[in-house]
Amino acid sequence: MSNFQRIPDANEQRDQQLWEIAQKRASFKSHLISYVLVNIFLWIIWATTGSHRNYSGVPWPLWATLGWGIGIVSHYMGAYVYPKSNSVEREYEKLKNKQ
Repeated sequence: MSNFQRIPDANEQRDQQLWEIAQKRASFKSHLISYVLVNIFLWIIWATTGSHRNYSGVPWPLWATLGWGIGIVSHYMGAYVYPKSNSVEREYEKLKNKQ
């Protein structure tokens, strides 16, 4: 048995990167569905309990919507805007392009 590991070719490496991006995007989509469904439920509870009629402040579901919304935006950025989050790879590519 050899102690050397097989080095993946460029196509396998590209496919692995695409697989990781696809996983991030699928994860974001399920996270978004959970966010929407749970927040709809929270707002329905708030609307049907009648507590909003006697209270003139900020509706309590707004805090959950905003707080979780920050997480959703962060997840979106990682899945669609910056899918290659490996900073070592980015720095390597920058150095390689300078030469």
